[in-house]
Amino acid sequence: MTVDSSTIYKLMILYMLNRLDCQLTNAQLSSFFIEKNYTDYFNIQQTLSELVSSGFVEKVIMRNTSYYSITPEGYTSLSFFKNQIPRGALEDINNFLEAHKYALKNEVGTQSTYYKHTNGDYIANCRVNEGKSLLYEINISVPSEEEAKRICQNFRGYSEEIYGFIMKDLLQ
Repeated sequence: MTVDSSTIYKLMILYMLNRLDCQLTNAQLSSFFIEKNYTDYFNIQQTLSELVSSGFVEKVIMRNTSYYSITPEGYTSLSFFKNQIPRGALEDINNFLEAHKYALKNEVGTQSTYYKHTNGDYIANCRVNEGKSLLYEINISVPSEEEAKRICQNFRGYSEEIYGFIMKDLLQ
């Protein structure tokens, strides 16, 4: 039985999301397929859209970044059809994830966004996830949108230091 390339790309995305056990961004998924010359950006966007609309992948948007994770339906589908993914593609995915797993997890595990509170202040919501579990989250109230944006932009670079500081001081 011949499987079309669109179906193989869907299965490859499901496999990546399942194997890493964390969300991946649109850019992370796209870069793998483009770097390995599997397909172009537009085909990947179409494939992701179809996976989301079919309920196999969940899409969450935070600060203009799309994060994707596998749903239970996607996992079930993958378990039935994983053997349709070519062996070379599985090796490429496994090698890519092994080489980049810490960077990928760190990139998607550290998230920040902001919103306007009812009192007029802005709340910068900064969080660090480890896999699908929340490691820590802080909410900082600031008077201006510019300050909230700056906190969100800088959080990724300081998240480990903040965690270390909090743990050291709270566990004394």
